[in-house]
Amino acid sequence: MIFVVGALVVLAIIFGPSLWVKLVMWRYSSTKPEMPGTGGELAKHLIKRFSLKGVEVEVTELGDHYDPIEKKVRLLREHYESKSLTAIAIAAHEVGHAIQDQQGDKRLAARTKMVPIVDKVARWSVAIIYLSPVIGIITRHPMPFSLLLFLGLSGFIARMMVHAVTLPIEFDASFSKALPLLREGDYISQSNEKAVSSILRAAALTYVSAALADILNLGRWLVILLRR
Repeated sequence: MIFVVGALVVLAIIFGPSLWVKLVMWRYSSTKPEMPGTGGELAKHLIKRFSLKGVEVEVTELGDHYDPIEKKVRLLREHYESKSLTAIAIAAHEVGHAIQDQQGDKRLAARTKMVPIVDKVARWSVAIIYLSPVIGIITRHPMPFSLLLFLGLSGFIARMMVHAVTLPIEFDASFSKALPLLREGDYISQSNEKAVSSILRAAALTYVSAALADILNLGRWLVILLRR
């Protein structure tokens, strides 16, 4: 019984934030004809308004995001073509990242450099853990536990470092960039401001689920390695 309760608590912690984000996005996804434009049109307008040179907007199937390498704001089709509050808020949030980029935000620059390195470290660390018995057989010498522990945890620790850098960037894009520009530019009515704040909070917390999942994986691998 205790195990079942514990498992449910862990699942709630890991998947709860993700489900909440999806619920908020869905709740405000209905079309509002009174909106002057779609999410894609707003993104293009804001890029022009803030003179974000070289930044373009395009449809993607990989999730809403801003690519600081290719200088592109990418929106899901339902957000690019919709006049919903969700579409407007998400478009403003992603343009917020483009504004960070133009302003030379050091956190965004650091994250951009970290991501490809961390991805490689994470892949290699997991591969080495799985291959450690084979390596021991080939070399006829088992890998030292301390080295295996370091290699096994390095990928997850590196990913958590990225999450630690990412969360402040996301909140800045939502509440220091997107919300003020939407409010000051009269793109949303005062009656919709609370809903938009909820959407922007959800957008900022998108990466929390990934961070929690990595913490769970870290604990799982730590238990496996300590049993060896």
